[in-house]
Amino acid sequence: MKCLVTGGAGFIGSHLVDLLLGQNHEVAVLDNYSTGRKENLDHVADRIKLVECDLATPGEWVNEFKDIDWVFHLASLADIVPSIQNPESYHRANVDGTFYVLQACRHANIKRFVYAASSSCYGIPDTYPTHETAEIRPQYPYALAKRMGEELVIHWSQVYKLPAISLRFFNVYGPRSRTSGTYGAVFGVFLAQKLAGEPYTVVGDGKQTRDFTYVTDITQALLAAAKSSNSGKIYNVGSGTTVSVNRIVELLEGDKVYVPKRPGEPDSTFADITQITNDLDWKPSVPIEEGIASILENIDYWTDAPVWKPETIADATEDWFKYLGE
Repeated sequence: MKCLVTGGAGFIGSHLVDLLLGQNHEVAVLDNYSTGRKENLDHVADRIKLVECDLATPGEWVNEFKDIDWVFHLASLADIVPSIQNPESYHRANVDGTFYVLQACRHANIKRFVYAASSSCYGIPDTYPTHETAEIRPQYPYALAKRMGEELVIHWSQVYKLPAISLRFFNVYGPRSRTSGTYGAVFGVFLAQKLAGEPYTVVGDGKQTRDFTYVTDITQALLAAAKSSNSGKIYNVGSGTTVSVNRIVELLEGDKVYVPKRPGEPDSTFADITQITNDLDWKPSVPIEEGIASILENIDYWTDAPVWKPETIADATEDWFKYLGE
């Protein structure tokens, strides 16, 4: 197939590019490197077409959709605090960008569209594992913008018959996860701390659990969605289990310190993956122990990542408490 990956220089996107090339598909990548890294694609640079562009602004990039079979829309801005501080940029990237990509797909008559949605749309759920029918309760602008993008995708599927599927990812981790200066996902924080010999900054008591899903399981779900004939569907993508942050610290080994629990965060994330298993014949295959071992083999990737300490975390999350607290 001729495939186009938006955000293909990013964490998940670059792994998806690897998978598609490994199956002899043609791949084009659109990225503006706001969160992705061109270096993530250096090893396949001679096998792909790479276009730098801003998807939130219509331009010549729409011509890249001509004759494309599968489109994977992964381009977005992530992280909680920056979305609180600058909601306009998140709306522009995650909502306007999705709109213009959908329009390009519609006019090019692409065969399949797969959207990378976020489990953050559930906010703090009432039940675990959480089913796709759970109430939508975004707690911060990033979660809301990703959900708005998903609504556009499902609406375009209904009105314009765009063959589309949305996948709600749960706590993705693995090699090449983001190393930006923004305080964000736990693995990026912990791995930089491990390299620097600093203690891990555990939020709250560390008993909170997360549905940590390894990146290659995520890319296999993206591929299964592209191959499916289903349309207008939303699926959770998770690991099939939930693991405490304290367990992650045990596996990484090292000392830990505690920082205050944050408002708007659930005590658990845990995906009900019955629907995707039944409909797409997909299931996760990488247990947390194996996933962390793989990360540690590639830990040098986080050498230049910022090393967070309790005092710098307090500064970085000040707006988190200010806007999401009681």
